[in-house]
Amino acid sequence: MTTHNPEAHGDLDAYWMPFTANRQFKQSPRLLTRADGMFFTDDQGRQILDGVAGLWCVNAGHNRPRIVRAIQEQAAELDFAPPFQMGHPKAFELATRLAALAPEGMDKVFFTNSGSESVETALKIALAYHRVRGEGQRTRLIGRERGYHGVNFGGMSVGGMVANRKMFGSLLAGVDHLRHTHDLARNAFSVGQPAHGADLAEDLERMVALHDASTIAAVIVEPVAGSAGVLIPPQGYLQRLREICDKHGILLIFDEVITGFGRTGKAFAAQTFGVTPDLMTVAKGLTNGCVPMGAVLAQRRIHDTFMTGPEHAIEFFHGYTYSAHPLACAAGIATLDTYAEDGLLTRAAELQGYFAEQLHALRGEPHVIDVRNLGLVGGVELSPRAGEPTKRAFETFLDCWQQGVLIRTTGDILALSPPLIAEREHLDRMIDAIRVALRRLK
Repeated sequence: MTTHNPEAHGDLDAYWMPFTANRQFKQSPRLLTRADGMFFTDDQGRQILDGVAGLWCVNAGHNRPRIVRAIQEQAAELDFAPPFQMGHPKAFELATRLAALAPEGMDKVFFTNSGSESVETALKIALAYHRVRGEGQRTRLIGRERGYHGVNFGGMSVGGMVANRKMFGSLLAGVDHLRHTHDLARNAFSVGQPAHGADLAEDLERMVALHDASTIAAVIVEPVAGSAGVLIPPQGYLQRLREICDKHGILLIFDEVITGFGRTGKAFAAQTFGVTPDLMTVAKGLTNGCVPMGAVLAQRRIHDTFMTGPEHAIEFFHGYTYSAHPLACAAGIATLDTYAEDGLLTRAAELQGYFAEQLHALRGEPHVIDVRNLGLVGGVELSPRAGEPTKRAFETFLDCWQQGVLIRTTGDILALSPPLIAEREHLDRMIDAIRVALRRLK
């Protein structure tokens, strides 16, 4: 087992780490010092295979020369430009490039700095859109159980992960939730989209009957729920949500912060599933994780609804100091160039068959009760240890780390989302590390 000397890196006490077991970490730190391609290097000089693309974001792999160079050159040329009433060329260039990648009609782009901010922005656009068009009574937002939409108050409110919500009061009023689609009894070990569960979309009709459609502004879902443990949408589910939203004049928001930029085999999951939302949130893979950035992509008709009144007046009172930051835009453009040059936005489609085969080979290993996959994202659900929920998965995470492989856990679920540059031998090593760890678990 590797050992670490915290003193070699200075005092670890001051940093309150996010979504981390702080006490456990600081007793046995896992410190990363460099990264290149598919690998991190830790403070002991060990090579750590990145099985989660950093945090679902480093889709093109680490230390890509074009992206690094673009950030360096941009910092020397224009380090900041105010985004309110001003602009810079790369902001418009990146927006145009994103619009060209997006599903047809989603050709307006509002920049943020993270996935959480993208969700808040999309929710505000939805509410304001209905008000501007004369239906200001549409204030209700519909999320989904086990959904993750970031950690700001709007995102927590429409999200459905209990641990993310329970400490923070009553959150936003006027929010309701669809049931989640996870059905172990009928769908365990499905390869790709499960067969059962499209009927769960009818929950939205039930909410229309309860609240009346005239009060509902938007529904927000992740096409694939990543942080909840890789929950793949049942066949026909997203299509039915789209139909119900259209029927009742409700906006459909896809949270593609995780699924965007090639994770499901096309640029966006909306294209993989053939369902176009009204608004779409992105972040993470937008800059390959190099510089914080997010965006909301909107249907043109939504944007154009705001373009009324005196031309000198601000149409939408929202934005951030660092919206369309020059360094982020430079990184974003270089990232899209890298994706295009290497064919990465469709690479998951090429690898998903082999990935599914290797991942589902874990069926029958100790404690495994489900395996799920789509594109180049996979989840392995473990039976929880009695009286110690989440601990079995966390021990697997630590064992894989000792083997030199980084995976992710959520609850008692293991998640894999390797960079899209992964080769078969990388996928084999990730699965082998999990297999070894599972066989050592009690």
